[in-house]
Amino acid sequence: MTAAGPMRVIIDTDPGLDDAVAILHALNTPALAVEAVTAVAGNIGIATTTRNVGGLLAAMGRSDIPYAAGAAGPLAGDGRTEVAIHGADGLGGVPLPPAWVPPDSRSAMALMDAHLRAAPAGSLCILALGPLTNLAHLANEAPVAYARIGRIIAMGGTIDEPGNAGRFAEFNMAADPLAARMVLCGPVPVTLIPLDVTRRLRATPEDLDRLAAFGTLAATLAANLIRAYFAGHAERSSRPLHDPCVMLMAVAPALFGTERLRLAVDCDAHPGRLVQTADGAEIDVALRIDAGPALDHLWQGLGAAI
Repeated sequence: MTAAGPMRVIIDTDPGLDDAVAILHALNTPALAVEAVTAVAGNIGIATTTRNVGGLLAAMGRSDIPYAAGAAGPLAGDGRTEVAIHGADGLGGVPLPPAWVPPDSRSAMALMDAHLRAAPAGSLCILALGPLTNLAHLANEAPVAYARIGRIIAMGGTIDEPGNAGRFAEFNMAADPLAARMVLCGPVPVTLIPLDVTRRLRATPEDLDRLAAFGTLAATLAANLIRAYFAGHAERSSRPLHDPCVMLMAVAPALFGTERLRLAVDCDAHPGRLVQTADGAEIDVALRIDAGPALDHLWQGLGAAI
């Protein structure tokens, strides 16, 4: 929260287990004012990601926040999914209530357009948790509104870490490399949080016991979702919390160390790979995280009584 009040944000997302935890944190912290949520295909198909957004808003009693379906696939080529990680419902079988209200009749891009035009220029930040397809469409279809975004904070890419969508690329970048190239090279400043950082923010089963002990709806549901993240990976002592890093960067940037890198997005040999090059776009990239305090901050946000 700033002296002027909470940060005004639109969440663009493809829930997804870690997306869901990030959304619960955003809805449960007074430091963020969530004005809309837009769904994109990514972890699972667009019908499921949109339904999950509606369910998360219903679980938190937030029928006041509009949500809408966005792009059903990448700008070009075939999409990717992560059903093996997130389950057929995207949430590892963790139940959500049915949506209280249906999705907005407008597209995600039209919903973002309307909110950006109504808000003072630069006052709305986009928290991007999935492939950047919706933002690329917005840049194409409504460039005036797109230019009014204050900043995009996005989970995506890898600098030195091995990829999780092939050896060189991270899933969100690989799912729509053309969109990633458009957004990273566009007129809106971008803060990127790559696997180099998100793999450092990890939760153990003991951490989940500590989270559940807060007893709030957000903490209980988040703990159940992260436990589902262990399904099929019982041999692992911890699981990474990728997308919640975006919310933490928004509300507590001092937890991170960033560097300004010049990056290009490979759309050919290794789609989604980030390449450091002298003629690349200048991007603020998180390369360090104070992981222990970051996890504490995340748990406290989910455990806050609102």
